[in-house]
Amino acid sequence: MIDEHAPAQVAIEQVFVSKNPSSALKLGQARGAAIAAAVTLELPVFEYTPRSVKQALVGSGAADKEQVQHMIRILLSLQGRMGLDQSDALAIALCHAHSHATLDRIGIRR
Repeated sequence: MIDEHAPAQVAIEQVFVSKNPSSALKLGQARGAAIAAAVTLELPVFEYTPRSVKQALVGSGAADKEQVQHMIRILLSLQGRMGLDQSDALAIALCHAHSHATLDRIGIRR
């Protein structure tokens, strides 16, 4: 994905505690592989909590995935089917774009 899309930065969601230990372990492994790939290519990695992503997109850190998906559709003028994983990824990207641009404007580097 990095080779295909050539990002300048990587934004990723911080780990959350899952009810299913097996799922949490798999998520941690995938997340670790993604971070390792980015760092190997010297890309900066930015992390956001699920709550901060929801707050940035919906205005409430307690929003559910469907609310986040709805805001992604509105903000990006998207039509058609979209999975919750896809809308989560776009939400993290939008949260980062907004947060990073704001910090740049006020002179704070992360």
